[in-house]
Amino acid sequence: MSRTADIDLVFARAITVGAVVRSLAGEGWSLQEPLGISYVVNNDDLFDWQSASTDQAADILTLVDSLANVHYDVGVCIYHSTAETGGQLLFHAGRTHCSFIPTIDRRSLSGAPAITDIAWYLSALVPSLLALGLASYEARDLAD
Repeated sequence: MSRTADIDLVFARAITVGAVVRSLAGEGWSLQEPLGISYVVNNDDLFDWQSASTDQAADILTLVDSLANVHYDVGVCIYHSTAETGGQLLFHAGRTHCSFIPTIDRRSLSGAPAITDIAWYLSALVPSLLALGLASYEARDLAD
């Protein structure tokens, strides 16, 4: 059996990937994950993730936030080095909605390792995003 976990975030106004990454940095999140930096510009519906070195972080944020890509889904992986977990942060066209999917060393509930510790992710993400106009979220962990 596999599981699907994600948190859908809705903002009152359009946001940028850079603003979200900067806001989350105050809580220990970073673009730097164990394999470098991962990002996607989904301009062909293939979700072909790319890798880059950590010294290219500014260039990656410029790319995903460019006006040429505002009508495409874009994403970056974020990682919390202290907690040793992270995942994909996908921004949908228009940039008022994004989703976080815990794909890097997903945290699970103590005593229930199959279930994602959604509460931990919410507490690590949501407070930082309120100042950016976070209006609502929906979190789920489902068995497939």
